[in-house]
This record gives sequence, C-alpha cells and structure tokens, in this order.
Amino acid sequence: MTPTEAVAADAPGHLPSLPVIVLGGSGYVGGELLRLLAGHPVFRVVAVVSGSRGGAAVVESFPHLRGTAVAEERFVGFGELDGILGSYPALGVFSSLPHGEAAGRIDALLTVAERAGCPLHVVDLSADFRHRDPERYASIYGKPHGAPARLGDFLCAIPELVPVAKSPQSHVAHPGCFTTAVTLALAPLYAESWIEDAPAPTAVAVTGSTGAGRTPTATTHHPERRSDLFAYASLAHRHEPEIRDLVARAASLVHEPEIDFLPHAGPFARGIHATISATLKRVATAAEIRSSVASFYGRSSPLSGTGRGGFVHVLETPPRLQSVVGTNRCDLHYAVRGRRVVAFSALDNLVKGAAGGGIQWMNRLCSLPDAAGLALPGLGWL
Repeated sequence: MTPTEAVAADAPGHLPSLPVIVLGGSGYVGGELLRLLAGHPVFRVVAVVSGSRGGAAVVESFPHLRGTAVAEERFVGFGELDGILGSYPALGVFSSLPHGEAAGRIDALLTVAERAGCPLHVVDLSADFRHRDPERYASIYGKPHGAPARLGDFLCAIPELVPVAKSPQSHVAHPGCFTTAVTLALAPLYAESWIEDAPAPTAVAVTGSTGAGRTPTATTHHPERRSDLFAYASLAHRHEPEIRDLVARAASLVHEPEIDFLPHAGPFARGIHATISATLKRVATAAEIRSSVASFYGRSSPLSGTGRGGFVHVLETPPRLQSVVGTNRCDLHYAVRGRRVVAFSALDNLVKGAAGGGIQWMNRLCSLPDAAGLALPGLGWL
C-alpha cells in the first residue's frame, strides 16, 4: 500500500490519515513543520527525529506549540527509525536536515523502508536533491553528493510551476526560499516571452534572520542584525544556480538564463522581499504584465485541487511582508516604465519558502488539495 492509497483507503465516515515523520525536527524549519502539521486534517505526526535532542520533549524546544498534539511528542534518535518504519504500512517523511547530511540519512531510510515493505513519500527541504547532476552539486557545496544514485528519484520544483496532473509520484526536493521568491516572479515573464536575455535580470532579495537557521553566527545572530542591513554572497549565492535551472525548466528555455542574484540580510526575523529588474522585449503597460502573470498562474483556488496558482497573488500595489508572514502565499507586483519592468515578490521564508511549500508538495503526492492544512490567514502585526 502506497501513502496515497493509505489515505484513500481510510474508513468511510472518518477523516483519512497518513502518519508522517519529521527528520531534523529541532530547527526553525522543523518547528514550522510541526506548527503547520498540528492543524493538518490528514497528516499525523508519529515521530520527530533529532540527532542532538533525542528524548527531550518537543515543547522544550518550541514552547509556542504548547496545547497542540505535537507538543506531547518527544524527539527520537535516528536509531529508532527502523522500529517506526515497521509499525506502519506507509509513511510520509519531511526532512529538514542540513545540507550535506540529508542525502545520506534519506538514502538509508529509503533502503530500510524498501526492505521492510513500507512505501514512503519523501519531501526534502535541504539542497541535497535539488540538482540533478552530482557534479554540479559538488561544485556548489564543495563536497561529493551523499546519495547520487537517488537523484533521479526526486523532482525539484515549486508546486505552482508544475500542473497538478504532472506532479511526481514519490519524492520531491523543495527549492530554497530565495529561489522560490525570485523564480515565481521571473518564470512567467520568461514563459510568456516578455523579457530580454541581456542585460541579465538583477534580483535583490532581503531575508529575515530565521533563514540562516537556529545556530547563531557573527552575521546571522539576530542581535547582530536587528538594526542593520547588508549584502552577502553577491553574485555567488548557492541559490542562484537553482533560480536559473528552475526558470529555464518552467519556461521551457533551451538554455539557463543569466540572472544576477544579490541577497541581503534584513533586520527582521521572518520573510523575504525581492525586487527584480529586467528589460522588456517590447513596450507594454504594467496592467498588461500583471494580467499576463495572473493568467499564467490561473485563478483556480488550491482548495479545489485543480489550480496551480492559488497561493500566488498578483497585486495592484507592491507587496508587504506583514501581509504574507505566517501564510503559504507569495504576493507579486509589477511596475513598468518604457521597456524596464520591475517585479516585486514577498513570501514567508519559513512557510512558502520551506515548511509550507513542503506540505503543499506532500498534499500533491497524496492526491489532496494543495491547500489542505495551508489555508492560513496572515499574522497582521508582528
């Protein structure tokens, strides 16, 4: 029985259910997965795995989850996974393990599951399965890939850029948060042949401090950046190759486009705001561009399970971070002067850029509507 069949075969009159495991559950993305899964109508957390906090109560790491079902869980170690796999006919697995560690852990888990006859759907939120070529991965991350034989088993894509009918059947690598923000803004412009290849579009994106993970460093620790703003890894960020690859595939381009990416660290905790400048092939109005992008994503609600663009909103005014933080939305806006077009993109790096996008993919893998557990209002004030 596959995870999809396990959901479909649940007893009539009851909500279907699928047991899920969260790997690397003690970090910021792991905590956000647990927050969202606590309210999911189908997915049920049965194990939260941490290599460093085994035995500790989840609520000790995430006191804001107090009062939810997941707060009653305790972290388990990787050594306990074999027994967990043998307890269920099928499982969903979310991995928020660090880059470089995820591939080996997932490979081992899939090997054990195959031997135990326990089918899995895996959604990986690290970079380990985002690049199809192991040599490209090694050139970006400076180390050999941990499970090159598994690369062909994973699709790396943003849900809105893959029609529901063409979604994968087994495993997904969700792109990075910067990648999601920039690609969702640029892909429609390339797909509809609006913009020139040269000069290359320039993307300036500002991220909150949670994007750097839970372990503080001199440039990511929030007190060091709360009243500051600075660029880093200019024209050399590891998400730039992801952006080029995903834009090319989404727009069916023969070659990856040149895209100059300039990331910045912002003085806030959550969210990404991106400003992308490009040159139009022909003169157009901002209204024409916005209409084209809205048509590209479609107007179907993700609640129906048929539309691909329900979480992407094209606005008449520039987006604001406070409107999207806490949600799975990406808000877009386009301004035009002459042949210059500027795209604005805003999303929550922990939700749409990671945990929420991952749950959206697991919904797809299990033939659920995209918005299951993700029809979330914004927080409004932070």
